[in-house]
Amino acid sequence: MRIVIAEDLYLLRDGMVRLIEAYGHQVVATAATGPETLDALRTWRPDVSVIDVRMPPSQSDEGLRAALAARSEMPGLPVLILSQHVEQLYARELLADGSGGVGYLLKESVFDADQFIAALERVAGGGTAMDPAVIAKLLAGTAPDRELGRLTDREQSVLALMAEGLSNQAIGRRLFLSESAISKYTTSLFGKLGITDDDNTNRRVRAVLAYLNKP
Repeated sequence: MRIVIAEDLYLLRDGMVRLIEAYGHQVVATAATGPETLDALRTWRPDVSVIDVRMPPSQSDEGLRAALAARSEMPGLPVLILSQHVEQLYARELLADGSGGVGYLLKESVFDADQFIAALERVAGGGTAMDPAVIAKLLAGTAPDRELGRLTDREQSVLALMAEGLSNQAIGRRLFLSESAISKYTTSLFGKLGITDDDNTNRRVRAVLAYLNKP
């Protein structure tokens, strides 16, 4: 994979470069500011990018806004946000367009290299990688819409774990259910959300986006 890393802290940025390259992937560019991030994304159109939220010059949400700007110009550009902060407004906007892989992980929740690389590869492949703490923050104070309100508690649990990027097998282990049982729950929730089997669309991603973008 060709990867762009946007992180203003040198030691963390250099560490990610070394880690990613140790797993056989190529870091084509790094950036330390919001403008540099947007320039790198425009220039390289990477297979996936790793972007911090708060970067110079404002140290507010420069990184996330650079990612949004790049995806508006290059729809579907895979982006993995890796940050200490959850910026609710822009995070929802990042997830709202429903095209391409997206992820949002908190740095404190990434416990090993394999977990990080797996999330990166999942996003590059068009999937999702959502930190449970990010999901909780985005959903705080929201009420389920009509479609999501039709899901059972178990289906909601399956969908929440799906949002973390877990496979049916991994969801089954987490909920102490068989993989076939999880498959039945996913089929049911897809139906209730009106998500049909479409070769051109990742149904899991669409379901996750529906879950994360509750009004």
